[in-house]
Amino acid sequence: MAFEPTDYQPYDFANRRHIGPSPAEMDEMFAVLGVSGLDELIDQTVPKGIRQAEPLDFGAALSEREMLWRLEEVAAKNKVLTSLIGQGYHGTITPPAIQRNIFENPAWYTAYTPYQPEISQGRLEALLNYQTMVSDLTGLPVANASLLDEATACAEAMTMALRSSKSKAKAFFVDEGCHPQNIAVMKTRAAPLGIEVIFGAPSELDAEAVFGAIFQYPGTHGGLRDVSAEMTALHEAKAVGIVAADIMALCLLKEPGAMGADIAVGSTQRFGVPLGFGGPHAAYMACRDEMKRAMPGRIVGVSVDAHGNRAYRLALQTREQHIRREKATSNVCTAQALLAVMAGFYAVFHGPKGLRAIAERIHLKTVRLAEGLEAAGYVVGPEGFFDTITVEVGLLQRGILQAAVKEGINLRKVGRTKVGITLDETTRPATIEAVWRAFGLVRRDEGGAQGCRLPDALLRQSDYLGHEIFQMNRAETEMMRYMRRLADRDLALDRAMIPLGSCTMKLNAAAEMMPVSWREFAALHPYAPKDQAKGYAEMIRDLSDKLCAITGYDAISMQPNSGAQGEYAGLLTIASWQRARGEGARDVCLIPVNAHGTNPASAQMVGWKVVPVKCDAEGSIDLADFRAKAEQHSDRLAACMITYPSTHGVFEETVRDVCAITHEHGGQVYIDGANMNAMVGLSRPGDLGGDVSHLNLHKTFCIPHGGGGPGMGPIGVKAHLAEHLPSDPLGGEAGPVSAAAFGSPSLLPISWGYVLMMGGDGLTQATRAAILNANYIAARLSGAYDVLYKGGKGRVAHECILDVRPFEKSAGVTVEDIAKRLVDCGFHAPTMSWPVAGTLMVEPTESETKAELDRFCDAMLAIREEIRAIEDGTMDRESNPLKRAPHTMEDLVRDWDRPYGREQGCFPPGAFRVDKYWPPVNRVDNAYGDRNLVCTCPPMSDYADAAE
Repeated sequence: MAFEPTDYQPYDFANRRHIGPSPAEMDEMFAVLGVSGLDELIDQTVPKGIRQAEPLDFGAALSEREMLWRLEEVAAKNKVLTSLIGQGYHGTITPPAIQRNIFENPAWYTAYTPYQPEISQGRLEALLNYQTMVSDLTGLPVANASLLDEATACAEAMTMALRSSKSKAKAFFVDEGCHPQNIAVMKTRAAPLGIEVIFGAPSELDAEAVFGAIFQYPGTHGGLRDVSAEMTALHEAKAVGIVAADIMALCLLKEPGAMGADIAVGSTQRFGVPLGFGGPHAAYMACRDEMKRAMPGRIVGVSVDAHGNRAYRLALQTREQHIRREKATSNVCTAQALLAVMAGFYAVFHGPKGLRAIAERIHLKTVRLAEGLEAAGYVVGPEGFFDTITVEVGLLQRGILQAAVKEGINLRKVGRTKVGITLDETTRPATIEAVWRAFGLVRRDEGGAQGCRLPDALLRQSDYLGHEIFQMNRAETEMMRYMRRLADRDLALDRAMIPLGSCTMKLNAAAEMMPVSWREFAALHPYAPKDQAKGYAEMIRDLSDKLCAITGYDAISMQPNSGAQGEYAGLLTIASWQRARGEGARDVCLIPVNAHGTNPASAQMVGWKVVPVKCDAEGSIDLADFRAKAEQHSDRLAACMITYPSTHGVFEETVRDVCAITHEHGGQVYIDGANMNAMVGLSRPGDLGGDVSHLNLHKTFCIPHGGGGPGMGPIGVKAHLAEHLPSDPLGGEAGPVSAAAFGSPSLLPISWGYVLMMGGDGLTQATRAAILNANYIAARLSGAYDVLYKGGKGRVAHECILDVRPFEKSAGVTVEDIAKRLVDCGFHAPTMSWPVAGTLMVEPTESETKAELDRFCDAMLAIREEIRAIEDGTMDRESNPLKRAPHTMEDLVRDWDRPYGREQGCFPPGAFRVDKYWPPVNRVDNAYGDRNLVCTCPPMSDYADAAE
């Protein structure tokens, strides 16, 4: 027989690894849909009038190996020096057990935000550990589960103070010792809200003139000050006091709560989270108990399940933006959950004794460094410090900075005559000696500093991390098993499809993830000289060019740290452009009710008034209502915010009309990129009339969700807006939205690697497959469930909304009952009650195989039959598998007193027999958790009771 070579391409990443359905499976799906192929389906789904003219062309797609070679080549252009720049960023040692078992573990990084608590108990416990750590170290009773970075946390604290203060003042005091990036981001946030920012030394504070004040502790140049007197003055004036504190310094220094602070914020980066050229890092926020309902971000709380067992959940969720819209506390839609988990585990790993020892070593190394410089005649300040000193060097500044670089060290330029130095836990004796050499000294670090330079009055008197979880045996075997136990409690993408609508839970390929841990990307300080970050610059430039080609925009800013922050940055860009044209009075934003949930909150943050626009019976924008409101507000129309395709899962054919009407009345068009996974390669928002869009790199471009962060929300703009994009935070002036110029750039190798391996054809095919998968689910479930909205030819986009509202009347079954029953089947539920209350929004993405789609459909059809049995009266209306879901292993082995069998309850269609996922708790009581709010770790006896 003649040899015939195969045409199979084993290294075709797009079609062999990323896209789930094989060609043969697609043919089976076409038969169900009644189409001849993808071309016919796309023609029925995506209106021809919005299709892009030219296909994406990035050249040949790379294999996994070729992509990694390319990234290695680019990474090598980054020069990783020892950075002693400080300014809120520090070298740190990530314990290998945490790097391997958390940071690089898909059980942790592929999970979604824990809105479904029964399948999220592991990461909820880990985040509760983090909150307890923050609460203990700050001396404040309530902490949230992280914010985006320290600078945005400062801005959030400022607006939280505005909401909470009883003072009638409209000004806010900022300590001149704050980090420049914190000052810049606070200025950006303050301007559109009409907040006057007053700068000065703490001693210059006029408490009667402000609604709040923030103090950096230690200051950006190392100074230490007890602000207890300032806090007293603020409270007497009914104002709010905030401290931005270094979390490591608090292991030795008097905590903000002991000074009377109302709010504390900061970064937990130095608790084991790599520098990453600026991020991602978890910022923290803690506050007094009476302020907790004004706190932005997520809060993990303790509640009970249906059997009274302890269970964790997200507390006080009615504060969140997708519920309160323009009345929300902020537009925060995500956090930095994965990084918060790492920081929390760092504290568990080291315990209070370890953290104190690390902090002491850092301080004593800094003292030794200062003593050597002082012995040589240099003037070193401040008198009291933790890890940062500032040295007066006069005209020697430039030479010393250059000499340090030759020694492999970056120091901080302070003014024209000073040099700043910040040490950290990675500092070795050789590092100290190299710094001395840069200052012209030849001296050996023999260890043994002469004494402590912490002021006696600021030495911490209180204990911290007394909870048993921080006292556990820190042998790595124990730590490894604890991390594994928590991971096993959760359901992430490594177990099953997560069909959350508007969340795009697609594959986060191992090859894409690998470079994130490389030293060349992970160990670079965000304020390192540009010639040390040439690899980052090349990657960002190429990825930006590709994103512009994908979206039809002319410029990209990578600065926003999340999708919601991208929205905010985009609206600020529009507002800046309008002010430059003398149209700063424009302050009305039209937002259709089918737009993304964060949009109204983002518009409110830039000082705009939200005017809702109706939808028609098909779920599309009511064009007549849109036109009428645009005409009504023509003189003040700033922008419209639309989501495309809409959150109803439909490509609206009137999108160009909406854009034209907005432009006709002087407004700009913001197209939310939340649903870009249905557009890449088929349609470009910039061609439709969009002026600005954000892209969720943690959705469409494969950055994992991390259990609730990290994310990135870069914005693309048309040319006329480019000069108004977010500015460099190092300038200290209004304009930036994040602490680092490129947000969380160590995540960008993921998206860049994805685009390189997919190529233009692969990206387009992925979009087509996402639309195929959504329509296949809609078709298979038709007859059992009504799909609420469809396009003109009966198709949905990349997601569909299942209407389950009739079942509450016919069978007493709610959308929550169905969501919890899906847990028994081994699935994370689709998005519940958003954007339409009482419905389920399903988005399967392109990465799921037909087998997994069928398993989900089988589960949903079986659930419909259980509902039918209730409707027919053959199943009890109150005690049935839906009402009692989810079922735990404890339910299986305890006395069975239910009118349905164990088999039906615990092993419904869709559930695996051998590898079944068992939720660790029964249905969680949400109301109990909010009535009895506990946001720190409960006593260890509770853990023992639960284990028994």
